[in-house]
Amino acid sequence: AITPRTRALATISPNNPTGAVYSRDTLAAINALCARHGLYHISDEAYEYFLYDQVPHLSPASLPHSAAHTISLFSLSKAYAMASWRVGYMVLPAHLAEAMHKIQDTNLICAPAITQHAAVAAIKAGRRYCEPYIHQLAQTRQQLITLLANHTLRTVAPQGAFYFLIYDDKKSVSDMLQLTHHLITHHHVAALPGITFGVEGPCCFRISYGALDTASALEGVSRLIAGIRSL
Repeated sequence: AITPRTRALATISPNNPTGAVYSRDTLAAINALCARHGLYHISDEAYEYFLYDQVPHLSPASLPHSAAHTISLFSLSKAYAMASWRVGYMVLPAHLAEAMHKIQDTNLICAPAITQHAAVAAIKAGRRYCEPYIHQLAQTRQQLITLLANHTLRTVAPQGAFYFLIYDDKKSVSDMLQLTHHLITHHHVAALPGITFGVEGPCCFRISYGALDTASALEGVSRLIAGIRSL
C-alpha cells in the first residue's frame, strides 16, 4: 500500500525469480500511479535482452511523460557475462544527478578503469553480442519446461531472464533450509528455496540455468527432483 512514507515503487522486468515480463499496460499503469502520487518509478532492467517467444520488453522511461519520475537500472553482469565486475549504469531524471553523484562518490567513487573500458566496448557491441547465447538459453528453457511437466512440478514458463520458480505441491516441508542442505550434501545440486524471495507455503525452489549448458541444466534439475521426491 502507498503510505505517506512511500517514496518509490520498483519493478523488475524481466523478473528474478519468476522470469515474468510485465506487459506495456501493466508498466504504464504503475508509472502513471507513481506520477499521480509524486513517487519515483525504479525500473530494474538487468535482463532486458533475455526474452523468449517474441515477448517484448518495455522500458518505462520510454513512456510519454515519464522522464521526470522514472529511474532505469541496467547491469552488464548478465548480458555480457561481467558478473562480479560490479559495473552497470542508470538513466535518471536530471534533477537527481547531483544527489546521485554524492552517493556514488561516498560509496564506491568509481569502477576500476579496465572495467569501464570493457563496459564501453560491451555497450558498443550491443544486443548482437548476446543473441547467440540467448538462442541457446531458449533451447535449454524449452527442455526444462518439458522435464518439469513430465514430473508434474508446477511452474510458469519464464518469458524472460533465466530462472524457474518451481513448486512441488505433493510435498509439505517444514524447514526449507534443511531441505536445501540435504540436496547439496546428498544429491550435489544447489537451488535457492522460495523463502529467499518471500514465497511461503509449499515446497518451492528457484533454479537458474543461465551459466549452464543444456545437458548440465537437465542433470541438475533431475537431481533436484530426485532429491525432493526421495524424502
